[in-house]
Amino acid sequence: MVDPDTQLMLDFCAGDLAAFGKLVRRNQKIVLNLAYRYVSDRATAEDMVQDVFLRVYGAAGKYHPTAKFTTWVYRITVNVCLNHLRSERTRRSLSLDVDGGDDERASDLPEPRHTPPSARLEREELEGKVREAMGNLPETQRTAVLLRRFQELSYEEIAEVMETTVPAVKSLLARARKALKSMLDNYL
Repeated sequence: MVDPDTQLMLDFCAGDLAAFGKLVRRNQKIVLNLAYRYVSDRATAEDMVQDVFLRVYGAAGKYHPTAKFTTWVYRITVNVCLNHLRSERTRRSLSLDVDGGDDERASDLPEPRHTPPSARLEREELEGKVREAMGNLPETQRTAVLLRRFQELSYEEIAEVMETTVPAVKSLLARARKALKSMLDNYL
């Protein structure tokens, strides 16, 4: 049995433009969620979602279902995110602006209605430290953590997305946990 998204992609490849719209509606949230985890900026993540689906659209002529559609779209999303981060790093290193700008970052967790200001500040500080620590992980470790923790993929699915083996994924996650624990020890 072919998964529904793969069938929609095959229908789109056969010329059914409505199938592409359904694919986007069914998958844009998971792509946005993953992209946001990489960049922590909603507007940038939304731009990346558009880029991902432009790539999906452009790949219609050469699409061959070798895995679930979501696995394939996660791979595209990871590539778009990593390319964006690399170009940002290059842009920042070439920039003369020492300040680095004022990013507005949306909180990952809903804010309780009556949170005392001190608790909110502590939470925001911790979230910032976690984002910073995640950003300091090697790309492969960060990708494995994001796919496991926030996209809730199995080790097998992560291995497919990252084009590696299950033992390699487990090793990446173990090293990432150890590194994060070390980086966040003072805050936890």
